[in-house]
Amino acid sequence: MPAPDGAVPQRLIVAITGATGAIYGVRLLQVLQGVAGVETHLLISPAGVMNLQHELDISRAQVESLAGVVHNVRDIGATIASGSFRAHAMVVAPCSMRTLAAIAHGLSDNLITRAADVTLKERRKLVLMVRETPLNLAHLRNMTAVTEMGGIVFPPVPGFYQKPQTIAELVDHTVGRVLDLVDLPEIGQSLTPSWGGLNPGAADAAT
Repeated sequence: MPAPDGAVPQRLIVAITGATGAIYGVRLLQVLQGVAGVETHLLISPAGVMNLQHELDISRAQVESLAGVVHNVRDIGATIASGSFRAHAMVVAPCSMRTLAAIAHGLSDNLITRAADVTLKERRKLVLMVRETPLNLAHLRNMTAVTEMGGIVFPPVPGFYQKPQTIAELVDHTVGRVLDLVDLPEIGQSLTPSWGGLNPGAADAAT
């Protein structure tokens, strides 16, 4: 949605690639849809489209309807390909090992990897929800390279300490953590409250 009073919106680039876990990108878009002052820019790779259909039984058009702006991954001349475009952060959800490798080696061979390269060079936040297991040495080295560049490697590992009862709760916990990382804590906290400790109030009682 537009930012209030004509202010520049907080622009978040969301890319969905060919790793399993398309639900993370979709849920991120669902949560941000209609949020005042937040503008989502969506990219979906061809393999990402396949996963949306296979894992979630939804079409590309259905996912695109959740975003503020949709870009073609082949449109290397799009706004988000330039550092002069004031995007706040980028999340690749999920991030395939192929996309990770391209980002780690600076291969701006499509708009997803170019936008990620721009995010890194402009010292903005890049969160890669990498999804693969087990990991080989190439995967680990690529994760190290991206981390050394300033990116954040965020495997969507579920947390069980809040005793989730459904898959949706597991997904929301992870998406909430990602929203915290890209400086949207109020939205993130609505999905996954802060950990209160095993004995809430114990510290206050001790004082």
